[in-house]
Amino acid sequence: MLDVAVLAERVVAGDRRALARAITLVESTRSDHRKAATELLNRLMPATGGAVRVGISGAPGAGKSTFIEALGMHVIGDAREVAVLAVDPSSQRSGGSILGDKTRMEELSRESKAFIRPSPSGGTLGGVARRTREAMFICEAAGFDLVLIETVGVGQSEVAVAAMVDMFVLLLSPAAGDELQGVKRGIVELADLVVVNKCDGDLVAAATRTAADYANAVHFLRPRSSSWQVGVVTASAIERRGFDEIWEAVKSHRDAIAKAGDLEVLRAEQNCSWLWSEVTDGLVERLRGDEEISQMLASLETAVRSGSIPPTTAAQQILAKFLG
Repeated sequence: MLDVAVLAERVVAGDRRALARAITLVESTRSDHRKAATELLNRLMPATGGAVRVGISGAPGAGKSTFIEALGMHVIGDAREVAVLAVDPSSQRSGGSILGDKTRMEELSRESKAFIRPSPSGGTLGGVARRTREAMFICEAAGFDLVLIETVGVGQSEVAVAAMVDMFVLLLSPAAGDELQGVKRGIVELADLVVVNKCDGDLVAAATRTAADYANAVHFLRPRSSSWQVGVVTASAIERRGFDEIWEAVKSHRDAIAKAGDLEVLRAEQNCSWLWSEVTDGLVERLRGDEEISQMLASLETAVRSGSIPPTTAAQQILAKFLG
């Protein structure tokens, strides 16, 4: 039988096996596990809040995994500990991760001061696994200085990560002209730092042009915090160049928003957002788990598919039945 109190103590003590087990627990959908996970989070809450939370997003092909490994190694070199929550696309058949980011960060995964946890996104629109917030809190409680969240990177919907981190980093590949339109304004507006990766070899000129274009563009966008001016830098994850500047930007951003009081406000708002996300997800789970509703759903879905009743009418009938 799981002893939640002991598990919490081991997590705070930095036990990596306990950390992995705790994250597995919060990711479980079993009702008994959800109850234990809630108790675990309550016990760990006093030990959270000390890490720098950074989300990294970008289109597929931007080199996120290679970039995160290089950044992680740089941070470890600064006598810090780093946790990586790598959210992979989910298989529609098995529900498991398709890419397996841990296998693509071999050097970082061998470091004692690093922890990498790949999780399937489960088809979540924002590219972030539903329990990523809980996993992030657990990593903080385990004493990590930096928690990096790598997201799927699937387009404009890739903004959910900004609702759970202190700093949002947008990773780009070198591009030119109309190709810049491939990154939507909505996601650029959420960025606290724009990094043009792959600035090496024949791509140096293209990367430099891309960085200049974005440096001009971000001046016309409203920053997330009035205490921070969005920066644009170039980097080469393969050659490990540009990471001094990136890590300094991460630390400067944290200092700036903390000094201005924006960090406290941001995290309070994120906690409220987390609250309503849990309420919404919890209601949907209970609705689908209700036997009478599930029987009703089958007939109503058939009616909606055939076009005999509009979806809005079916939804109203379901809610009316569920709410009594």
